[in-house]
Amino acid sequence: MRKLVCLVMVSCVVALCFSAIAWSQGRKTTIKVGINAPMTGDIPKVGEGSKYAAEMWLEDVEKAGGIEVGGTKYPVEIILEDNESKAESAVKANTKLITQDDVLMIIGPQSSKQAIPAGDVANNYETPMISPWSTNPDTTGDRPYVFRGCFLDPFQGPVLANFITDEFGYKKAAVLYDVASDYPKGLAEFFKMAWEEKHGAGSVVAYESFTTKDTDFSSQLTKIIRSGADVLFTPQYYNEVALIVQQAKDLGWKGPIVGSDSWGSAETVELCGEACYGQFFSTHYAAAGAQGATKAFIDRYKEKYGYVPDDVAALTWDSLRLAQAAIEGSGKMTGKVKDDRKAVRNALAKIENFEGITGKMTFTEEGDPIKCAVIVKISDKGEYEFYKSICP
Repeated sequence: MRKLVCLVMVSCVVALCFSAIAWSQGRKTTIKVGINAPMTGDIPKVGEGSKYAAEMWLEDVEKAGGIEVGGTKYPVEIILEDNESKAESAVKANTKLITQDDVLMIIGPQSSKQAIPAGDVANNYETPMISPWSTNPDTTGDRPYVFRGCFLDPFQGPVLANFITDEFGYKKAAVLYDVASDYPKGLAEFFKMAWEEKHGAGSVVAYESFTTKDTDFSSQLTKIIRSGADVLFTPQYYNEVALIVQQAKDLGWKGPIVGSDSWGSAETVELCGEACYGQFFSTHYAAAGAQGATKAFIDRYKEKYGYVPDDVAALTWDSLRLAQAAIEGSGKMTGKVKDDRKAVRNALAKIENFEGITGKMTFTEEGDPIKCAVIVKISDKGEYEFYKSICP
């Protein structure tokens, strides 16, 4: 009897061992993708567009049964972290996503102020990161694990200087920018450099700055008006654009006010109103008149969320599809996250002629896409109309 009991116990142990092995072998790795976005803080609309684009992408992935790598489909999980529009919070978010959540890769942060320090974390931990919207060169510079989905400020600055010169024939420009934020500060410098190369030293007749969260720009705008400038360039976010444009008009400014890709949010016109009608800005895509896959994305987004997606949403969509292409091209999922991150990074770097809804992309060695810029005019209906495309 004792021998029988022992035999049964041994059989049970063996069965349990084989069951555990079989369960382990049958279990699939979950591909975790982190989203580092400003859900709160100064630019929550940017975070909202990022989140909505990610939701749409995940819907498509789930309908397909997951992402296929090496002949096997793997389930996907998105982990969203709010960076509160703060650099320190973006760093904490990336650290958590990498060290605690074991994400395979990260999409975001969006703005350069958060993307630059967060990119340092991603690169140090050898985790691939794509910033959809950060145009400052420092985001990807000397960081082989950091990529972006947009053009750079050294390209955008000359594009705007050339456009204003060709469109209006002006020779005297003014600049108003946030000196405490990486994106506007960097772009203001590139614009000034490009403008003065075309029109000579001193042709930027007013170069005025303010600090993040300032709301009264009357002092700077008064100096700009008195400078005799023909045009005002301000590379600010939607929450500041409305205040700057409205205050400039109230003080008697008559010339055009030109912006950059940070104007692309739907909130810009909602907050600014008719004061922004007729103004121009450079950006990554134009919703009005879009065709093909771009139009399909816009129509789907608008039906689902009730408004036309801005460039942040479109770039986030492209960045997630780039991420998917890299994951699919990585060869296999080993389940060892460090090895898989490296394989995905290498696959991402090799992507060429990717057909995004914001344009065709091939990455440089620095992880930057070669792509065109779009000049948009805000119509008298408050719509973002395609005006012209400017390519490298």
